[in-house]
Amino acid sequence: MKKAILEGLLFVVGEDGLTLEQIEDVLEIDENESKEIIMELKKDYEDESRGLRIDFLGNRFKITTKFEHKEYYQKLLENPETNTLSQAALETLAIIAYNEPITRVQVDAIRGVGSASIIRKLVAKGFVKESGRSELPGRPILYETTNEFLDYFGLSSTGDLPNIEEIINENDEEIEEDKDLYSSKYIEEDTEEIL
Repeated sequence: MKKAILEGLLFVVGEDGLTLEQIEDVLEIDENESKEIIMELKKDYEDESRGLRIDFLGNRFKITTKFEHKEYYQKLLENPETNTLSQAALETLAIIAYNEPITRVQVDAIRGVGSASIIRKLVAKGFVKESGRSELPGRPILYETTNEFLDYFGLSSTGDLPNIEEIINENDEEIEEDKDLYSSKYIEEDTEEIL
């Protein structure tokens, strides 16, 4: 059961991975049991019928894809049918474009949800790239948009993006107008019922 839990944990944390200490802490086990479970899970993933594997990268255990299947992942990314952007991808891309350079944690804070897998997809599609390291603790990776992003959206630079404050103000005005009409309608009905 702990092996299944570890598999789920590794899936949830994605590219961040887990340290041995985190595994011990979350599963409430000692170092030896932790290593034993990791080795069992790693062995399960080594089977040819599996498309994933457990790697130890950057002092963390992570679920990754198998290198020998790389050409198929590339075909998928190049396929026009899979080359559309989801709402979450567009949202993440907009956050990066308006705030670049920006870390993944900062993107997560703005979105309110994790963005690791979406950023990976945007990097794979060539719309986002790593642009260095932040001076924040842990020196997280900074992301920014690419020339492919500009080409895809027909922009000469990120300066051509619509002014975000104007968009927000327009949306707020529309919401306020709708709210006033909605509120006044119900006030009139309530007044007639009382009389």
